[in-house]
Amino acid sequence: METLVFFSQLSMCESKEKTFFELMHGSGKEERSKEEKLRAKEKKNRLSLLLLKHEFHEDTHSSTSGHLTKDTRVSPEEAVKWGESFDKLLSHKDGLKAFTRFLKTEFSEENIEFWIACEDFKKSKEPQQIIHKAKVIYEKFIQNDAPQEVNLDFHTKEIITKTIAQPTLHSFDAAQSRVYQLMEQDSYTRFLKSDIYLDLAEGRPQRPPNIRRRSRSFTCNEFQDIKSDVAVWF
Repeated sequence: METLVFFSQLSMCESKEKTFFELMHGSGKEERSKEEKLRAKEKKNRLSLLLLKHEFHEDTHSSTSGHLTKDTRVSPEEAVKWGESFDKLLSHKDGLKAFTRFLKTEFSEENIEFWIACEDFKKSKEPQQIIHKAKVIYEKFIQNDAPQEVNLDFHTKEIITKTIAQPTLHSFDAAQSRVYQLMEQDSYTRFLKSDIYLDLAEGRPQRPPNIRRRSRSFTCNEFQDIKSDVAVWF
């Protein structure tokens, strides 16, 4: 009888030790699993960061190289003509590219992108195409807090807002004219003094552009008394 009790107690102890061992062993496995997952996650994050840095470097390098390759094909004589008038600058494919590149250094490229979008909009033929493009332009450049909102006076913006539901090919004429005048009297004069333009006009290799803060020297409110002239783009 005592022998049976002894073996029974011994069996219970072994069972408890086994359970305790399994619990401890399992806990250790979970801890190791967590640590392995954490290390793997950290490694993945580091790898992703390195890839992002590499891609950013490659994009910047290729973008700069692309600009230099294209810009060096422009003859100094052609670039000098861009200084004769803002209209001549925008009517030349390479002049438009150079000016857009300059505006990006001032973080004001939304002006030229809006102007280009308006030029494309006026070529629309079908009613549905007119409605669709007008909505895109309004949401991207005109409405309050638009991702690339252009600097328009309240009156011009209000007229567009009220008529955007039934747009016509002339819906953005006034806004385009004001943005054109803003660029001509503000950004264009600085462009002609910039390294981007002077290097082209003098036949020098292109240098990396200097990034400057956005200029607010002029606002469209200053041009409220200037009448719109749609013919200026033709």
